[in-house]
Amino acid sequence: MNPSELTLLVLRFGFLLLLWLFVFGIVYALRTDLFGQRVRKLPEQTAAALPFPAAPTSGATAPTMQHAPASNLPSGANSAIVSGGRPNATVLTASRLVITSGPRQGTELPLGRDPITIGRSSESGLVIRDDYTSTHHARLLLWNDEWMVQDLDSTNGTFLDGRRVTVPTQIPLDTPIKIGTTTFELRR
Repeated sequence: MNPSELTLLVLRFGFLLLLWLFVFGIVYALRTDLFGQRVRKLPEQTAAALPFPAAPTSGATAPTMQHAPASNLPSGANSAIVSGGRPNATVLTASRLVITSGPRQGTELPLGRDPITIGRSSESGLVIRDDYTSTHHARLLLWNDEWMVQDLDSTNGTFLDGRRVTVPTQIPLDTPIKIGTTTFELRR
């Protein structure tokens, strides 16, 4: 084997390696787009220090914070939004979640006391499969017996009555919450 044949062989293997790296990069990008990025699980002591309960995993229910005093509301939590003079959705006033627009329009879910996660993930309590919804997009949870919406660092945001939610925010009754192409409300 002369030097020019050896050079050609090395170039062929180099090109083949580069081609496979390109293919793996495309597969990884497609997997991330279709299924979202992997969610890291927090260690137990870190999860206990969070101001809101972690999303329930595999059938386990997360504790609700229904008896926490108002002074324990995390800094930045928006407790004063009342849209158009509507009362806030509470355990007593809101009994169902109604999807008002989007692919699942007309669907109703009963509200219990457990948090409801919303996203494309099949582990979510409300699964919304559209291109504008993140895998773990938002969460509805109780705080002092009042329903709040929390955006989970989604790409396209969560909107309450047309305003982007950046901190956990109380939900007024019959107020539209928009996630991706789906809009829903908490109703009596």
